Formats: sequence, C-alpha cells, structure tokens
Amino acid sequence: MATPQRSFPDVLQDIIANLQQMIRYEFRLAKTEIAEKATAAARPATTFGVGLVLAFYGVGFLLLACVYALSAVIAGWLAALLVGAVVGIVAVALMSSSGKKLKGMNYTPEKTIRSL
Repeated sequence: MATPQRSFPDVLQDIIANLQQMIRYEFRLAKTEIAEKATAAARPATTFGVGLVLAFYGVGFLLLACVYALSAVIAGWLAALLVGAVVGIVAVALMSSSGKKLKGMNYTPEKTIRSL
C-alpha cells in the first residue's frame, strides 16, 4: 500500500499550526510560573505590610511615652528628637530584613526558559 504524498502547502500549514500550539503552551507555562512566584512573594509582602502598620502605631505610642518620660530629665524637644531617632533606626532595620527576603526571591520563569 502506498502512502499518499502530502503537498508542500499542507506540510507547511501543519508546521505552522504546531509552532503556534507550542508557543501557546510556552506562554501558558510562563503565566503559571509567574503566578506561582507571585503567590510565594505574597506572604513576605504581607508580613512586610503588617510590620509597617504595626511599626507606625507602635512607634507613635512609644514615642509619646518616651518623650514624656525623658522630658522630665532633659528638654522636651531634645527628648522627642532622641526618641524619634532610635525608633527610626529600629524601623529601618525591620524593613531592611523583609526587603532582603523579597529581593532574594527568583521571579524568572525558569521552566519556560529551560524549555526554550
């Protein structure tokens, strides 16, 4: 039994259709990988945001209490300045540690890159 010969345009159409399908699959894989990476980044980002909010309110109340306590010993403006500087340093340290975790994450779709 002889197999029928396919014409060149038919073969070319099949090749183009297969390439289109492969590109669609690669984009789908890339979207899935990016979604996974975003989900992994959600927790540190949420923790960072909660830390910022808590730092804001906590700093406000602690600053007020410390300023009142120190104003009995030193001038009020100097007490406020001292307390503000200390709290600012602590807030920067907390944000820096969470920021490093977020920067350390790899957001590239590695599976997609390997398959290309």
